[in-house]
Amino acid sequence: MNGLDAIKIWFVGGGGFAASCLAHMSKSLRFEKIITSLPTRAGRGLSEQLSRVEETALGLALSVERVSSLSKDQKITESLLLSPPDLAFVIDFGQIIKEPLLNAPRFGCLNIHPSLLPLWRGAAPVQRAILAGDAKSGVTLFRLVEEMDAGPILRQAEVPVPINMSANELFDVLAFTGSQIAIESVEFLSKGEAFQYSEQNHELATYADKLSKAEAEVRWSLDALQIHNSVRAFASSVGAFTFYNGKRLKLWRTEPRDSLSTEGGPVAVCGKGYLRLVEVQPEGKRKMSGAEWLRGLGVKSVEIRFD
Repeated sequence: MNGLDAIKIWFVGGGGFAASCLAHMSKSLRFEKIITSLPTRAGRGLSEQLSRVEETALGLALSVERVSSLSKDQKITESLLLSPPDLAFVIDFGQIIKEPLLNAPRFGCLNIHPSLLPLWRGAAPVQRAILAGDAKSGVTLFRLVEEMDAGPILRQAEVPVPINMSANELFDVLAFTGSQIAIESVEFLSKGEAFQYSEQNHELATYADKLSKAEAEVRWSLDALQIHNSVRAFASSVGAFTFYNGKRLKLWRTEPRDSLSTEGGPVAVCGKGYLRLVEVQPEGKRKMSGAEWLRGLGVKSVEIRFD
């Protein structure tokens, strides 16, 4: 048994960010338990939808344990009392972690959070950072406490956020970066070293509320850069949308411009500046380039005005 295998670790997670972290971390770490949420029902046929973590675990030939309420699950509680893990990673799970799990592991429960805490605590840190036009983001490895995202920080890593990076792309970068510092931290433990934490400056905390569908509708009175940031942020979920000739049009990729140009397809007029429509999706149709959409309309002018 190598040093890493001597550390007994649980992985608790549910969503896409957790699934990406599991894929990266499982290359170096062995998890005694992988715990995830119950399947949901979705779609017209209400078919069973596995959590993203369970989907990833199955692809890696890893077994999972499903729970409805982690803090009330009798089997998990018995496991904690009989043989608690040394460490638990709780990532993108959607449930408040309470006792007995919160402090049962010898080295606590660690969370990989996709922001530079105390900035953007909460449900949608990546999307809110992009909506705000942040030029940098990052990932924080911290110990869970009862208050949301307020625990002491073990490690952080910054990453730049280019102007055209979407929320999905930033999620991928942060999942990889966060997984690397998590693995390095376990390696640190395996050598007999102790974790050294630093407290967050709670006065600097900002909060990332869950995105609403109403926010996804484009307001063309805003600056082109603000609208562009909205497109980038909502690309990870429902997609930013507007209406043209009474039909919904989703915007998946855009490019802000200071002046009107005839190059590269349709350009929308904004409150300030212009926005090139790089990739769109008309109602009931597939994603396509803005130029293809424009040809389908039979419109000769590249200048588009939305209500």
